[in-house]
Amino acid sequence: MSIRYISVASGSSGNCHYIEKSKTKILVDAGLSGKKIEEHLRQHHVDLATLGGIMVTHEHSDHIKGVGIISRRYDVPVFATTKTWESMENCLGKIKPENKRVFTPYESFSIGDIEINPFSTSHDAVDSCGFAISDGKNKLSIATDLGCVTDKVMEYISHSELVILESNHDEQMLKMGSYPYYLKQRVLSEFGHLSNADAGDVAANLAKLGTKAVLLAHLSQENNMPVLAYQTVASIMEEQGVYANKDMDLMVLERSRVSDIFII
Repeated sequence: MSIRYISVASGSSGNCHYIEKSKTKILVDAGLSGKKIEEHLRQHHVDLATLGGIMVTHEHSDHIKGVGIISRRYDVPVFATTKTWESMENCLGKIKPENKRVFTPYESFSIGDIEINPFSTSHDAVDSCGFAISDGKNKLSIATDLGCVTDKVMEYISHSELVILESNHDEQMLKMGSYPYYLKQRVLSEFGHLSNADAGDVAANLAKLGTKAVLLAHLSQENNMPVLAYQTVASIMEEQGVYANKDMDLMVLERSRVSDIFII
């Protein structure tokens, strides 16, 4: 059986990814209410009663809002780094001690049929991570909430069939927009969020290394538009000799709607 991926939500108001392999089901982040996550996944007939774990990228509220309720409701283990646990634990409510699991960046671990390779990302959180997820044959990677893509990040996400890649903002929209100066500087910094232009460079490099599809994720509601993200990334790819939906599929994930099922 192949790996199945669903974007439950992707944006500054909430992020959640669903991954399934055989009988193993996991979430990466749960930044919506538990009820919303259940409703969205029900559209694809997914039942969380057999969920094997929730992996947390970092402690910001748009990534952990529903973690506690999902863990309690379905008796699900929560996986995070030690520093992330220290930062988020008071926000989650009571979690069973046996469901508090710890991972370390760059040390792989498994949940059922799925192997997870966590890597550090450059973001203004205590210990922000992304994940390269594999069944031993196929691989998908989640790389969002990062101000820059380091060589180490590229090493981990390269050769993935599918990459969920941040394309948070258009730089001109951000600079001319309503955000206060300090927030603009935060987003633009190497510890902020990836711009459309930066995402274009990363997508082009991934295509050259064999990635079959990139899903643009975590778009800002204030400083981006889906059509602008797509056009910017596709244009930069083309400048580097890579053509969207010919050499590699390119799509934009919607902020608050569940995606189709992607199979690799």
